[in-house]
Amino acid sequence: MSQTITTELVSLDGELGDDKASVIRALAERVVAQGRATDAAALFADAWAREEKDETGLPGGIAIPHAKSPAVTVPSLAFARLDPGVAFGAPDGPADLVFLIAAPADAAEAHLAVLSRLARSLMQDEFTARLRAATTAEEVVGIVGGALGEGDAAATAAPAVTQADPGASASASASASASGHGVADALSIEGRPARIVAVTACATGIAHTFMAADALTAAGKKAGIDLVVEPQGSSGYQAVAPSIIENADAVVFATDVDVRELNRFAGKPVVRSGVKRGIEQPLQLIEEAVAAAKDPNGARVAAGSATASSAGGGASGSTASTGSFGARIQRVLLTGVSYMIPFVAGGGLLIALGFLLGGFEVTAHASTVIVQNSLWDLPTQDITSPLGPLGQYLGSVAFMIGSTSMNFLVSALAGYIAFAIADRPGIAPGFVAGAVAVLMSAGFIGGIIGGLLAGVIALYLTRLPAPRWLRGLMPVVIIPLLASIVASGIMILFLGRPIAWLMERMTEGLNALAATGAIVVVGVIVGLMQCFDLGGPVNKVAYAFAVAGLSTAAPGETAPYLIMAAVMAAGMVPPLAMALASTVLARKLFTPLERQNGVAAWLLGASFISEGAIPFAAADPLRVIPASMAGGAVTGALTMVFGVQSYAPHGGIFVFFAITPLWGFLLALVAGTVVSAVLVIVLKRFVAPKELREAEAPFEADEAVPVQAPTAKTPAPAVA
Repeated sequence: MSQTITTELVSLDGELGDDKASVIRALAERVVAQGRATDAAALFADAWAREEKDETGLPGGIAIPHAKSPAVTVPSLAFARLDPGVAFGAPDGPADLVFLIAAPADAAEAHLAVLSRLARSLMQDEFTARLRAATTAEEVVGIVGGALGEGDAAATAAPAVTQADPGASASASASASASGHGVADALSIEGRPARIVAVTACATGIAHTFMAADALTAAGKKAGIDLVVEPQGSSGYQAVAPSIIENADAVVFATDVDVRELNRFAGKPVVRSGVKRGIEQPLQLIEEAVAAAKDPNGARVAAGSATASSAGGGASGSTASTGSFGARIQRVLLTGVSYMIPFVAGGGLLIALGFLLGGFEVTAHASTVIVQNSLWDLPTQDITSPLGPLGQYLGSVAFMIGSTSMNFLVSALAGYIAFAIADRPGIAPGFVAGAVAVLMSAGFIGGIIGGLLAGVIALYLTRLPAPRWLRGLMPVVIIPLLASIVASGIMILFLGRPIAWLMERMTEGLNALAATGAIVVVGVIVGLMQCFDLGGPVNKVAYAFAVAGLSTAAPGETAPYLIMAAVMAAGMVPPLAMALASTVLARKLFTPLERQNGVAAWLLGASFISEGAIPFAAADPLRVIPASMAGGAVTGALTMVFGVQSYAPHGGIFVFFAITPLWGFLLALVAGTVVSAVLVIVLKRFVAPKELREAEAPFEADEAVPVQAPTAKTPAPAVA
């Protein structure tokens, strides 16, 4: 195995930039300069994406930006001791010790295990003190290499973290007697030390996973309780013995990703947090877990859970325990929409294909054609397809399959909203509540309310104590049965008719606007919504409204198809505008990474994937988002002026055959794209803060800054 850190990857007491992006980029360039990675921009992008998910600064002046990247060819550590330090988001101030952990995308378990040793070493004060006292790059390499078990350095490797070792758990509280002597009353249960099982996991499974595991282990030992940690890293994990889980009073999930084999912990009192809290506040998590074990109404891991997203509270009965109310509702709704989209995309494209093959009148006779005819008995009457009887039949087949898929829209939305709240036990009640919403003509609003009802009721039922012999039936029989009866009963008896009345008034209002010409205002509104958060909740509300209109459109109605065209065209504007600005009109105003993103944004925009503009908006929201909204409003208005209708809910320019008139769609799209592109250029040139303009100065040349091999005295070039 090659050496993970070399003297050329070490920078001592230099300035690599005044912000964390500059530091990460400079360290990435060092890795590339030593031939250990192929593309500094790609490595930076992967590390920065991880940084944006959760800042990597840790208490004690430490930062560990890290990534698994296809650009990395040799697992590497690049180290910088900064003077002055740079803020990486730690609560106690800037970081002066920064490690960039660069792992190949397909790194072997042995390499990942080596990199995880560094993370564990950083939890030791002696290790970080020696790094701060080192006077040469060679000394740093010796200290780090010793901790990693590489080279002949005198330093010793950090001790391995406790991984599902019941013996280690027992020794953690060996000094405390079985009666709980030496343990604070708050951490005792029934007169003995509390028994806790913890799971740690981060997105890359390299650094934070093991640092949190070590921090929790140390805190448990200091508190005198029985605590066993299962770090679920990229290099695999050793599952905690079932007997330990069975005897545990509570579990702690300090994770940013799904807990693997979550059903092992079903029924246990649970505390959930992000992995960084496991590093920064391990004792508080332990105290909360003990309190949860003592609370008969506390959160529990839902029975029958298979997976859960732990960072945000997950799907498994955690909605009530983490995050603000608004954030939880947003997560739940977006989960429902994300699972609904495949039904919409697949069904919508099939409907569009049905129009292409069978003509736009295929809706009138599709069901009759597929029942009365076949490939060996093609239709002979009412042939409206430009391709004749075969086209009529194939178009009818495609249309009916797509229409059937679209009929699942509200049920899928409700079912997966309930899933986001209560995990698997919520799916069936949610689907039933969604179907009832359709039955009551309550539309997608009824689906949302029905899904929320089903999820909350199912979650409540999962928390009820049940005898051991009944637990196996709870998630598959009892919870779906009771939650379906209650949620759907409420929809039928109380909520369905009022929501249906509201939907009818909304539909009538849209049709009235379409008849009077004021529907242009609707085009402006949905255009603004599509471009406000680029795939976020506001964007999804406009999209779901348009798609729901398609699925319930009556013969002769035009408003749903007009709105769908406005939504799709406006949603294409932000990525296309950023692509136009960054790759054609003003390349010098954008970084090399943004120009690369701009190339990809052409295809994303053409496909109606608004998220293609997110890299630009994340880096510069105050200029990109207003420019995008202006262009989206222009496009939404123009599609209404030209009377553009879209019979397909997704696909962008690739469903041109389902858009009429196509020239109006293209003209509106081009106009909005040009408006957004020009506006973002103007804002970048003339409305940029002074410091931001200075940071962009290196890109006045059209080419990227050349990478040069840095030395210990000459920091790598910082790229803003």
